[in-house]
Amino acid sequence: MTLPFFPTDLFDDDREELLDIVRMVGLAPEQKFILGVHTARFEQVIRDSVGAADAIACGSGTSALMLVLRAMDVGAGDEVIVPAFGCAPLAAAPALLGATPVFADIDPWTMVVDPAEVARLITPRTKVIMPAHMFSVMADMPALRRIATDAGVRLLEDSAVAQGGTLAGTPAGRWGDAGVYSFVQVKTFGMPGEGGMVVTGDRELGSVVRMLRNHGQDGKSRFLYHRVGYNSRFDEIMAAFQLYRFPTLSARLERRARIGEYYTGRFAELAGCGVLAPPPARDGRCYYVYSLLSERRDELRDHLAAQGIGSHVYYRAPLPRQPAFVGYTRPGDAWPAAESAARRTLAIPIYPHLTDEQVERIADAVCRFAKES
Repeated sequence: MTLPFFPTDLFDDDREELLDIVRMVGLAPEQKFILGVHTARFEQVIRDSVGAADAIACGSGTSALMLVLRAMDVGAGDEVIVPAFGCAPLAAAPALLGATPVFADIDPWTMVVDPAEVARLITPRTKVIMPAHMFSVMADMPALRRIATDAGVRLLEDSAVAQGGTLAGTPAGRWGDAGVYSFVQVKTFGMPGEGGMVVTGDRELGSVVRMLRNHGQDGKSRFLYHRVGYNSRFDEIMAAFQLYRFPTLSARLERRARIGEYYTGRFAELAGCGVLAPPPARDGRCYYVYSLLSERRDELRDHLAAQGIGSHVYYRAPLPRQPAFVGYTRPGDAWPAAESAARRTLAIPIYPHLTDEQVERIADAVCRFAKES
């Protein structure tokens, strides 16, 4: 039996409810398909769940990053410090606003940005520090919060993969001046569509983001544009679907965490065999993806594939080595930990409806590779 890395049946159990929601929204007298009552309720639920002052639903996690940076007045001449290892929007969001992404190296084990590297890179042009949580580990937000406060710069927390995670009692997304979630299909609170959310404790910042997502309108007077904005609006069908699924989110997150903890326990003895699991812990974990570091990454991938187990290589090159972003680097710049991660990281399945037997099968296959190869 094949165990895919990206499952195709994430929403099978919700199919009838989704069809009912499509009918409900499609046949409603108001014929409101974006930014309606369901979106407003969804924003309220997320806002209250993390104790934010405001939550703004938008078209994607990527556009959410850009909206917040724009609301922070990031533009030409500004620098935004981002991790050297991660997804393209980390660098693209500031670059599209005319700012310069400055790449900080990562911790070689956790693969989140190294606070010491962030502190080293701050200059008078630094406007925002933008860390990202990675795979199953949250960034060191207490240290980054101190660095941002001491430097007098804004802190934008890319929590696209970390919704539901907490660190020292504070939810992911709430350590910074603003945080961002993504609802793309395979995320911890994914949906069969595209969408994102900005959460913030700064009501004024939230108000600007809210205007920017809808062409600069304030929601009170249509066709009155207060700012040059974007089209990054949220779908009513998806809002209603997420409201339906929200009460079961905590159970799905707990299942992910239990699978991750089982893996970490099984893999603890493999470090001497060239396979390194994430650090053991429950605090500061999010378990969106469970990623190993293997000295023979491609061989491990092939070994798992031969046994019908899917895996996935995230980010085969650091961001500053990507053709799109190499122009933002300087000769002699180096990111050794990011380069190492790009060579060694391999993610294995961790979605919540894996059975105990399937999880054990995956762990057995990894252990056999490490011990017998």
